[in-house]
Amino acid sequence: MKISRRLGKPLAPVLLCLLLLISACGKAKEPSRFDQAQQQSKTERPSKAKQLSGGNLNEYFPSSSSEYKLNYAQEKKGFAQASLKKDGKEVAVMSINDISASSTATKKFQNSSKKIGGYPAVEQGKTTTAVLVNNRFQVKAQSKDSSFTASDREAWLKKFNLSGLASL
Repeated sequence: MKISRRLGKPLAPVLLCLLLLISACGKAKEPSRFDQAQQQSKTERPSKAKQLSGGNLNEYFPSSSSEYKLNYAQEKKGFAQASLKKDGKEVAVMSINDISASSTATKKFQNSSKKIGGYPAVEQGKTTTAVLVNNRFQVKAQSKDSSFTASDREAWLKKFNLSGLASL
């Protein structure tokens, strides 16, 4: 019995290392459907390298008026957003989003019969109107108050410098 204990102590780590080596060298597992979806979503993301900074997009927003005040709320690469207030109350959110590298984002505009400023437009639910400019920029107006109607959204979208965006 003394002999087996002597061999057991040094043999255990050797066997453990051998087991780890064998399992590590085993056959690689097949990628799951989730791995494939993850890889596909990575390739469909917009390339930030060619997108404009949010600050550069601000110049294409409409100006404030006597009734409405436009406050820039968020800027990041390829995106800018502003809040539209009337009498100190937020009535809408306006945004410009560079969707140049996202093939799925432009699909909703393909069958659009509506145009705003000569560009395809869609209604998204009851509170949002969006325009696609030059297959690159999605310009949106989203009502935050029931007083800001679909016709108000359309009128404000026409105030954007859409032709300036198209020239980028």
